[in-house]
Amino acid sequence: MPPRPEPSGRVSDAVAGHWADRFAPAGLRPYLRLARIERPIGWWLLLLPCWWSAALAATADGRPGPHLGHLALFLVGAVAMRGAGSTYNDIADRKLDAQVERTRSRPLPSGQVSTKAAALFLVVQALVGLAVLLQFNATAILVGMLSLVPVAVYPFMKRVMPIPQAVLGLAFSWGALMGWVAVFGRVDAPALWLYAGTVAWVVGYDTIYAVQDIEDDEIVGIHSSARLFGARLRLAVGLCYAATVTLFVPALIGAGAGPLGWLGLALFAAHLARQVATLSERDGPRALALFRSNRNAGLILFAGLAADALWQGLR
Repeated sequence: MPPRPEPSGRVSDAVAGHWADRFAPAGLRPYLRLARIERPIGWWLLLLPCWWSAALAATADGRPGPHLGHLALFLVGAVAMRGAGSTYNDIADRKLDAQVERTRSRPLPSGQVSTKAAALFLVVQALVGLAVLLQFNATAILVGMLSLVPVAVYPFMKRVMPIPQAVLGLAFSWGALMGWVAVFGRVDAPALWLYAGTVAWVVGYDTIYAVQDIEDDEIVGIHSSARLFGARLRLAVGLCYAATVTLFVPALIGAGAGPLGWLGLALFAAHLARQVATLSERDGPRALALFRSNRNAGLILFAGLAADALWQGLR
């Protein structure tokens, strides 16, 4: 028998009081939870590399700011593909999720949604993502389709490798390529540097996220970077974040970033340093708050890059 969900059906680590749990029709709520609508940090973290890349591409192309149509398409695509990826992950992990305190209240292990219904919902979300992808040039469509490879294998990596977050990084960082290729129709060095740095960022913040599950993961036998690093957690996350900033430097140089772009990177780096300074390997609630704060860090960087593109483009 599956474990009982919370009385409200709300997933344990969702944003308290989110509209999806308060106002959505009761029959729709389990599907919104499958798509992580009530946990918007996921699609923000998928979206932000797209926006960074779009802003850098605008600078390199001499445009006064990133292409607004592209930003809107990336937003819709991020929400749809975050939902599709989360649904796929939950289908693959439904038995493991039932054994972990934080995840046993999810719709599949708690019995709110059947596996067949979840699979159908996955297809619908993927079709929305495909419709968004088809609005871009042919190279962008191809690059976007290739992102499905790391997405497909990620749920199974936590069973076989000590740092499955590395595979998650390959998937969640894909937008760092997309914003650039949507403008230029090719993948150039600045986009590759941005992608590499974003992979390191994802490994860092998802290691923080995994702190919540260390004890359960040890019991169930699920691998995670938080388990691997243990008492060296702060050092490991600090090294990931240092690699992020270091790899972003040639990306900004290659795109021709100006003072505002560098200011954005400096403030982004300061935000990451604060996360490391206040991280504790056994404080789950604090880890969740720090993980979520990466949305603000990413928006700071985007604001700097976008303002820089606008300033340079209007000169």
